[in-house]
Amino acid sequence: MNGVIIISYFSDYKEDVKSFIEHDPATNNPLEVILLYPGFKALRSHRRAHWFFEHNMKFIARWISQHSAHKTGIEIHPGATIGRRVCIDHGHGIVIGETCEIGNDVMIYQGVTLGGTGKDVGKRHPTIKDGVMIGAGAKVLGPITIGEHAKVAAGAVVVKDVEPNATVVGIPGRVVRLDGERIDDLDQMTMPDPLFDAITKNSKLIDELRQEIDKLEDKNNENIEYNI
Repeated sequence: MNGVIIISYFSDYKEDVKSFIEHDPATNNPLEVILLYPGFKALRSHRRAHWFFEHNMKFIARWISQHSAHKTGIEIHPGATIGRRVCIDHGHGIVIGETCEIGNDVMIYQGVTLGGTGKDVGKRHPTIKDGVMIGAGAKVLGPITIGEHAKVAAGAVVVKDVEPNATVVGIPGRVVRLDGERIDDLDQMTMPDPLFDAITKNSKLIDELRQEIDKLEDKNNENIEYNI
C-alpha cells in the first residue's frame, strides 16, 4: 500500500513539473521549476497541507500553509481542493479560499483572488472547472462556478456563474461570445474589450449621423437658393 502511495506521489510530482514546463516558455529545465518557481513550491506545499487538513490536523495544515505563503507570496487555504496539472505563473499575490474547488489543467496568473463576498456561509468560494484560464489580477468572488475551458481576462471581477467556453472581461465581469464558438488561442493580451467595441460602434454611428445631417443641410441650402 505504501509503495502505491509513493508511486502516486512521484507521478503527481512529475506531472506538476511537466505542466509548468509546457505553460512557461521561459523554463529551461525541470530542476529550475523545482528549485526556483514559487507557484510550483506553493502547490506542492498545499498538497501536504491539504492532507493534514483532511485528517483533522488543522493546526499543522495552517502552519504549512502560512509558512508557504511567507516564502512564496501565494496564500492557499489548506481546505481548498486543487486538481492535477494546475499551473500558477509567477503567482505573487494569489489568494485561494478555503472552500474553493479547482479542477484539472487550470492556469492561474499572478494577483488572482478566488475569494468570498463575506455574505455567504458554507460554500463561500468559487468552483473552477477543468481547463480554465484566469488572467493576472482577476477576482472571482463567491460560491459561483466558472465552466470548463472558460477564460477570465486580466483585471476582470466575476461575481456570477460563467458558462463553459466563454470569455469574461471587465468590471463587473461580462461574458463575451465570439461567433458562438470557443477560441483556443486567446491569451491575456488578445481578450476582446466590450467597452472599446461599444465606443467604436458609437463613433461609427456618430459619423453616419453627421453625414446624414450634412446631406440635409445641403438639400436645405439648395431649396433656399432655388426659392430666391
